[in-house]
Amino acid sequence: MRKTTAQQKRDTENAVTSDARARVRADESALSAPRRTAVTLGGAFRAFCRYPSPWIISAVLGVLLTGRIAVGDWRGEDAFAPLVLILLFPLLEWLIHVFVLHWRPRKVAGLTLDTLLARKHREHHVDPRDTPLVFIPWKALIWVIIGYNTAALVAFPRLGQALTFMITVTVAGLVYEWTHYLIHSDYRPRNRAYKAVWRNHRLHHYKNEHYWFTVTTTASADRLLGTYPDPAAVPTSPTAKTLHGQR
Repeated sequence: MRKTTAQQKRDTENAVTSDARARVRADESALSAPRRTAVTLGGAFRAFCRYPSPWIISAVLGVLLTGRIAVGDWRGEDAFAPLVLILLFPLLEWLIHVFVLHWRPRKVAGLTLDTLLARKHREHHVDPRDTPLVFIPWKALIWVIIGYNTAALVAFPRLGQALTFMITVTVAGLVYEWTHYLIHSDYRPRNRAYKAVWRNHRLHHYKNEHYWFTVTTTASADRLLGTYPDPAAVPTSPTAKTLHGQR
């Protein structure tokens, strides 16, 4: 008996779901398997420095620091905006992860609205062990750097104040890249705080992509926004590796 189009579609969806669940289980098993070689923090850092985004961010940081020293005009009030940014960073990280990186492509007037950041992040979920995909794509990174630096120059009344804020954002970006890389490397956690960060992000990739969105903190924003469940109470998502069922 010939299957209808609807039946064929259901069969295809079931096959994709079954395959996704099998791959997630395989990856979860691989995580608990012992590594053949131990990776030191120094070894991880040397590997981190082989990729373009740390160098791009570091170069921008060097220019900004030089500019800030040259401008002078040091005032205590300049620390206010950076302190607010540091306090809000977990929330900003959560919002970017949910609404930018997990953006679902949409068609508007026949055009597909998608971004390089979202596309590369979907690829990152397909293969979290593909190291180049761990980093912010350099083409997108250039525009991000131009964007926040321009915004700071417009928003702050003094150049010194703007440069202080720009330095803080740049350092935050470098911390994010290093932490995200380290989580996906073979380096194993040595202290409780980093172990919590490491575990939460691994759960996001290998358990359920709808939870555990923070990367650089111990799930502070996730706790606040209801995306920090008991892992035992959450089903393993068949689309943890194929966001929105897409590659």
